[in-house]
Order: sequence, then structure tokens, then C-alpha cells
Amino acid sequence: MATQTQEIRNMRLISHDMLNGFGNIGEGIHLYQDRSGRRVLYLAHESAPKDITGVDVTDIANPKVIVQTDLDYPHLRSNSLSIVGDTMLVAYQSQQPGQPGTGMGVYDISNVEEPRRIGFLDTSGPYSRGCHVLWWVDGPYAHLSTGAADFQPRDQKDDQLYMIVDVSDPSNPKEAGRWWLPGTREGDDAPPVRRNPYFDAGHRLHNANVYPQRPDRAYCAWIDGGTNILDISDVANPTVVSEFNFGPNFPGFTHTALPLFSRDLMVVTQESVRTNGEDHPKLVWMVDIKDETNPVIISTFPTPNLDDYFSRPGRYGAHNIHENQPAPTCSQSDTLIYGTFFNGGIRVYDTSNPFRPEEVAYFVPPIPEGAAANGINDVYVDENGILYVVDRIKGGLYILELTL
Repeated sequence: MATQTQEIRNMRLISHDMLNGFGNIGEGIHLYQDRSGRRVLYLAHESAPKDITGVDVTDIANPKVIVQTDLDYPHLRSNSLSIVGDTMLVAYQSQQPGQPGTGMGVYDISNVEEPRRIGFLDTSGPYSRGCHVLWWVDGPYAHLSTGAADFQPRDQKDDQLYMIVDVSDPSNPKEAGRWWLPGTREGDDAPPVRRNPYFDAGHRLHNANVYPQRPDRAYCAWIDGGTNILDISDVANPTVVSEFNFGPNFPGFTHTALPLFSRDLMVVTQESVRTNGEDHPKLVWMVDIKDETNPVIISTFPTPNLDDYFSRPGRYGAHNIHENQPAPTCSQSDTLIYGTFFNGGIRVYDTSNPFRPEEVAYFVPPIPEGAAANGINDVYVDENGILYVVDRIKGGLYILELTL
């Protein structure tokens, strides 16, 4: 039985869908509009058995699941996806190194109810769990956090590097370049990296975001390795522009780096991965990048009553943010930041004053029937300001709007 009532401020819940009982959604959300104007929200699942769910959200008050596909293996998760035109890329990661089926799938979604695989990049290998997150918003290159057949980490927790993939021929994606934190690969000349003394989560890549405003830059989050900006003007040979890390003075797990180009700022999130506040603080940081060679932290985002959320079941702390994907169905804002906080729901911040971000709205749903906790995992905001918010445990899809 649900153990918590809805908490809401400056938002309105429009609709909620439990996705046919498969409400475990990862970090892959994208809204696709076909030539007839039909709007389908594609969702990647955090764990088996489902792969992709497509929800018709043409009428946002009455979402309808129109397709749900199954993973090829029970050890896989899809977790992440991106769409450009009629093509969708999907990340596949395994539970253990060496398991089959990992890499990046390429799909034709011109028939929205029947995604059709047209290509695959295999990144399996003896030390590889495959692809955790991918980013593709335009152009010929996708940007992956992935293992590889020929990449042997010194520590298995460092198993995912930055790989740039040429997808100009969707039927035959090919690696175009790669970069990893020096010292994490067996055989590196650099010494082994320093492990985080609080919680050693690894020095692998989580996100690498590349935007058309700066196609020669990748904004990367490296779990315990912090954040760096890479020059990818030569995709075969990325180089470091700058790097910084707030760990190990703080617990690590850097998750997402979001540049705000018009303001020379960057928002950086960490991920909470333990319950009851055990790995606190997991924060959202505001970083000044006017001089991109010298990023400077200038503030952290405010937190609610932590004792309250730490006492609730599940995780509390930062996770992902709306990433301003430059798509026609996606909102881009350099002021409003939308963040997901697991049992803390979805929270919205006004960063007009970057030295003092202000929380202006939130939504925390009741714990879903039969679930141990809320796990609000990711958010996508469309061009009309509608929020699509997903739960990684069981809660499925929540569609909301701001009432500011």
C-alpha cells in the first residue's frame, strides 16, 4: 500500500501512466513527432525484461502505450536513447563484464509502432559491460560511455571510456575516436588514479554532451573522476581543455555536465546511489566557465529538509537534469533547471542569480502501489513546457506542467 501522499508546489499533474506494469524507466527519454503530427514519447528501461516503450502523448491528458519491446537477454538494460529525424540510437549495457548483446542499437522509427533495428555497434568484450549512456543530437557523431573489446581497465570499476561513433551510415556505425582518464587503462604510462576514500564508484565516463553551439567541445562527467571539457575538433584525438573534481573532499559520482552557453555557466550534478542519505552530500553545482580553461564553482543548489527525505525509503540526492537537447520537440532554457532527486521527486530551480539558485517548484508523487520507494529518475521538457518525468523503480510516467 502507498505510504506517502502527493506533494506539489507550482505544478499541475496532468496525467500518469504505469506503462502496463513496466514502470522502470532509465535515463532515456525523447519525444518524437511524425509527419502526421502524432507525438510519441520513447522511453528506455532501466532493467529487463523490457527494452523500449513508446507512449502516444498527442493528447497529454490521455497517454497510451503503443509499443513495448523485449530485451534480447535478461542481463541487459537499455537505459539511454537519442533520436534524430527518424532514427533512434539505444544503449545496451550488461550486468557483468563479458556478457553478450552490449553496444548500441540503431532503429528506424518512421513507423512509430514498430521500431526496426537497422544497425548495431558491438562493444562487448572480456572487461566490457557495453554502453551505459549515449548522446546524439545532430550531425554524424554519437557520443558514448562504453566499454570496448580492446579496453582493459586497471580497476573493473573504470570500465567505460568516451567513444565517438560515426553514424553517418546508420546501418554500419563505426568508432571514430576515444578518450579515457589517463591511468585507468592497463598499460597506461600515467600512474593509477586516486580512488575516492568515501565510496569508490570508479573513474569511468557517465555522460559526454556535445551541442551544436560548440560542436568542438564535449562536456564530460566521469563519476569519481569529476568533470572535464574536451576539445573534439579532431574526433580521432580528443584533448583536454580543463578538468576539475569536487571529490574526494566530497563523495563522487559526477553524473551530468550541462553548459548554459548564453551565460558562460555549467550545471553539474552528482548521483546519489545509497539510501538514507548514506552518501550525502550529492548536489547540483553551478560552475562559471567564462574561462573554460579554469572552471570555478560559484554555488550549489538549495536542498529541502534533508532529515525528512533521508528518513523516507529509497535514495535522496541529485541525479539527472533536463539537458536542453536541441530538438524541435524539446525546451531549451539557460535559466530554469529541472532536476530529478529520486524520493525527492522532480524539482525546478530559477538560476537568474547564479550565485543563489532558488527552488521554485516541485512534485513528489505518492509511492506507487507495490513499490518500496519513489525513484524519480529523469525528466524531459517539451517545447510547450510540458514535463515528462519517469521513475526507475515502478512508477512509470508522470506528465506535468508548471503553474508559475
